[in-house]
Amino acid sequence: MDKYSFLNAAHTAHFAELYDQYLINPDSVEPSWRAFFQGFDFGMEQQGEIEVPEDVLKEFRVVRLIDAYRGSGHLFTKTNPVRERRKYRPTLAIENFGLTQDDLTTVFSAGDIIGIGAATLADIIIHLERIYCASIGIEYMYIRHPERVNWIQKWINKNGNHPNFSREEKKHILKKLNEAVTFENFLHTKYVGQKRFSLEGGESLIPALDTLIETAAVAGVKEFVVGMAHRGRLNTLTNIFGKSAKDIFSEFDGKDYEEEVFDGDVKYHLGWTSNRPTDQGIQVNLNIAPNPSHLEAVNAVVEGISRAKQDRNFSGDFQKVLPILIHGDAAIAGQGVVYEVVQMAQLDGYKTGGTIHIVVNNQIGFTTNYLDGRSSTYCTDVGKATLSPVMHVNADDVEAVVHAMRFAVDFRNRFGRDVFIDLLGYRKYGHNEGDEPRFTQPKLYDIISKHPNPREIYKAKLIEEKVLDITEIDAADSEFKALLETRFDESHEITKAKITPFLEEEWKGLNRSTKVDFYNTDTSFDKSKLLKLSKLLYSVNDKNLLFKKTQKILDNREKMINEDQLDWSMGELLAYATLIDEGYPIRISGQDSERGTFSHRHAIIKEEKSEKEPVK
Repeated sequence: MDKYSFLNAAHTAHFAELYDQYLINPDSVEPSWRAFFQGFDFGMEQQGEIEVPEDVLKEFRVVRLIDAYRGSGHLFTKTNPVRERRKYRPTLAIENFGLTQDDLTTVFSAGDIIGIGAATLADIIIHLERIYCASIGIEYMYIRHPERVNWIQKWINKNGNHPNFSREEKKHILKKLNEAVTFENFLHTKYVGQKRFSLEGGESLIPALDTLIETAAVAGVKEFVVGMAHRGRLNTLTNIFGKSAKDIFSEFDGKDYEEEVFDGDVKYHLGWTSNRPTDQGIQVNLNIAPNPSHLEAVNAVVEGISRAKQDRNFSGDFQKVLPILIHGDAAIAGQGVVYEVVQMAQLDGYKTGGTIHIVVNNQIGFTTNYLDGRSSTYCTDVGKATLSPVMHVNADDVEAVVHAMRFAVDFRNRFGRDVFIDLLGYRKYGHNEGDEPRFTQPKLYDIISKHPNPREIYKAKLIEEKVLDITEIDAADSEFKALLETRFDESHEITKAKITPFLEEEWKGLNRSTKVDFYNTDTSFDKSKLLKLSKLLYSVNDKNLLFKKTQKILDNREKMINEDQLDWSMGELLAYATLIDEGYPIRISGQDSERGTFSHRHAIIKEEKSEKEPVK
């Protein structure tokens, strides 16, 4: 006991804080303390006797309990509205941490770590359950950057990771939820049996997107670029992007389009661009990219559009353009393009300052149960590859959903990195409205058929809280239904459906080319000017600093110019040179693009010893 007598010389709160710091980032504590904690952990794992004062030992055990909630609390949440979640072991029971029921009334300084001050073990557990095991489960302890981990912990410790909305905010959330539910119900009654890829079961996506845009706009975002597949797309177009319901109804009537387009369910593929004010009066530009049936194909397109807008319109300011990708749970786990895009998220040529990924998690892919569709615990586990935080949220708890979206915006703006929000809901009908899901999931769909939608759940909550009464709620319902009826009647007056050009403002001054345009274009270039440009392709200050074979390539380039005999690679480089000279930026991207797949390009050359690019 004597060799640990120094532990009696300071307050236990100091040791608890040090141990917590060690668990998050061992290298951040002083070496002698690090050695002590390593020995302590070893002793705990071996379940041997640990000669530490009892009060300090108990503090350390409480810190380990807190750390376990941070790392594993997401496995024990109330995030699934229609299924009983899988069981995991070991649990977070205090007995697994060397604590007993007798300790529940003991006050521990470790409460400081989670922002509640010294508190009884019972109160510490209540607070941990609120933060980590309620309607939101958060994964973040794998992030190897203490600054980000500390920021997340401070953010979620506020109000025990629960929102504290005003009466007006709650009314607005209900309004957006009501719009989402009423729109789906209206389509269901007016267009019986037609495919619409209903959002029902995941309607909280609409208040989520509304919150995301409103919060980001206040933080300075000017443009949003969204990619999503079919499910919920029509609802999003109407209630977020402002596309008139009249135009959507007209598309459902099967009218011809003013332009020639391919046959099929094109209304689920179309893009849209709108400029509109937020509720705060901030003007923003909203874009939803066209998307084919290959659900995640749009991901790279959205990132490319976002980066182009950031570079072209805002001089590379990532804070001004926000990419949002909305995934299905089966698609995000099953399609390789997701991993490819996520892996490129921090590369200089591709990064966009962080993407907010939202998963509309139906827990089923067409007819495939999630247990048969992936090996990972969560569909969002791809996000861990780039150390992105993930929030799993019960889509029935719309306030928790909105709270999670605010977290996503704050984290993305603070660190310029991806965030994943996993909205766990369900799919009320089959893959489309003509599909019968009970063929393969009869038990699940028996539960779903009896389950109230998120609006009914939230209405009951607000009535209980006396935020609204049933008269106000019914009046709002009737008002929106009347608006839809008006738009429905107006849609019958449209003779042909119109496709609104996506990114219309970006195409001003550009016309579609024909074969004639290509054959009648003068592509010649002044020879004397071309010879001057060619020198830049073979001249460097000191060729001796280059690899011998690189020197030979430059010598060959000079020889080709002097002898007026070019190969294809030299022709390519000269073509790029003339375009750059005329003021057109050139970007070649992808693997091998610097040297060229066949060692033909060498657009970038390196010094042999330093790997620096030589001075021209």
